[in-house]
Amino acid sequence: MTIDVGGWSIGQFRDAYRAGATPVEIVEAVLGLLDALAPSVLIGAPLASIARADAQQLVGVDPDSLALYGIPFVVKDNIDVAGTVATAGCPGFGTVASADATLVARLRRAGALIVGKTNLDQFATGLVGTRSPYGIPANVLQSGLVPGGSSSGSAIAVARGAVPFSIGTDTAGSGRVPAALNGLVALKPTLGRVSTAGILPAVRRLDCPSVFARSIAELDAVVQVIAGPDPADAFTRPPLPVRPLRWPPVIGIPTSWPGGVVVDDRISDWFRASVVRLAELGARIVPVDIEAAYELGEMLYGSAVVAERAAAVGDAIAAGLDGVDPVVERIIADSARFTAVDAYRAEYRLAERRAECAQIWSEIDVLALPTTLVLPTLDDVRADPVGVNRMVGRLTTFVNVADCACVVVPMESGVPAGLQLIAPAWHDDELLRLGDGYMTGTLAQAEPPCTIVVVGAHLDGLPLNHQLTDRGAWLLRRTTTAAAYRLYALANTTPAKPGLRRVAEGGAAIEVEVWAIGVLEFGSFIDGVPAPLCIGTVELADGSWHKGFLCEPWALDSARDITEFGGWRAHTQSQGNAPHLGQPSA
Repeated sequence: MTIDVGGWSIGQFRDAYRAGATPVEIVEAVLGLLDALAPSVLIGAPLASIARADAQQLVGVDPDSLALYGIPFVVKDNIDVAGTVATAGCPGFGTVASADATLVARLRRAGALIVGKTNLDQFATGLVGTRSPYGIPANVLQSGLVPGGSSSGSAIAVARGAVPFSIGTDTAGSGRVPAALNGLVALKPTLGRVSTAGILPAVRRLDCPSVFARSIAELDAVVQVIAGPDPADAFTRPPLPVRPLRWPPVIGIPTSWPGGVVVDDRISDWFRASVVRLAELGARIVPVDIEAAYELGEMLYGSAVVAERAAAVGDAIAAGLDGVDPVVERIIADSARFTAVDAYRAEYRLAERRAECAQIWSEIDVLALPTTLVLPTLDDVRADPVGVNRMVGRLTTFVNVADCACVVVPMESGVPAGLQLIAPAWHDDELLRLGDGYMTGTLAQAEPPCTIVVVGAHLDGLPLNHQLTDRGAWLLRRTTTAAAYRLYALANTTPAKPGLRRVAEGGAAIEVEVWAIGVLEFGSFIDGVPAPLCIGTVELADGSWHKGFLCEPWALDSARDITEFGGWRAHTQSQGNAPHLGQPSA
């Protein structure tokens, strides 16, 4: 009996294996789904022999021993699969790959089954999904709309339910745009987090693999397998510690659209509703100026940066290839007019624009934007192939250039519009969590990397609280210590400070606050703690232990015991200092 696996999630495949299904049975069902797809989705036939051989290797293996045991997937046809032709969307360019791309090898080692190569805008040059001699995949949500590109086939294969996840690439939005236009979720990871070894580059410095799925959990499962440094790719890099997103997150939205930008009314309405949803989930919404980001993105196609595409395939095109798309050929050929001097000047301008763009993160944690400003139709692209393509990428092109990560989620179920959630590099996992919260209706707070218990002048609203908030720390909760502490007002401190001391008997519960803070920020914060204060470990009323403020015993000989007040704030109020010291924020 044939198993109907259409539309299955990774979780459903796992359940089937645990219930006794075999990878050999499953792969035949998946190959049947691929055969039923329109020819424009895949390039060439499904990779039946490879998929069957890999499935056979999994027979008898514990399904729980491999992260992606028996999970089928497809990859964009600019990504190498050993023994297959990688055309990059150009029939005359195709060569047989001698080895898997690093990410394909990692997926196969984790038990995933490669079952096909997908269509794309030729040489990954385009955002509309129409620049391919292999046909145009049909948009799954609205007839007549473009599928989006360049990773058109990878998106459509998932949206049609043939596979639960797929791999594309993203340089200017090539993963995010087709995800948005077909109701999928997608991750554009931090540059260098996932190897591009074995992937034909478009703009090598800015390329990154992208992952398509129907849920955030599936994106996360895949990226955990494929991420990590790779000696074969000089552009991979190890993760860097970064300040965690504040909680609740501060989300920026455009104060206004840059001059000349036209937004489709439907996109505008869906975006407004998305912002309301984020606010209802607890996020703080802050208007920000995106002009610098917009201008940075414009340089990707409007400066000598575009010449990097010629570095990848320019010689091959100039030598003459069968099946070259005329629009792609014109774009790449035109890039040859730039000189080395032009390239250096472009780099200087990019550095200036990046610096301007980076200032936005002092105000916000995440930037929320529509993925596309318009809903481009096939007729629109036929009438103006270059202009429409450029309009589609107006809000996506800056993300890679600015070294940001991005998660795309549908603004609403069933609409061809995606919400971009953008943050600086290495915030991928936090963006996935935020995207999941948007889709499920619950923002789950992440476990903070570090916590610190404050008892005095660092409390919310008091004079030294800025030393925490300036470092992006956020208030987790107000509580009390275990009933094992005494509190003292220290002498000769400015601003006035208390000292907390743990005692063997005669202790009381003292009001405190627990703040979350990043690892690097924690280090710089405690480096500035003056004697006689020190950082120790404080027990809270719930029995948990956290790093927090204590006091060296020698300083307490001249201090006044104020334990009877139950906390520093109550003590200062009794002294008539509350207006000067401030109150907790709402």
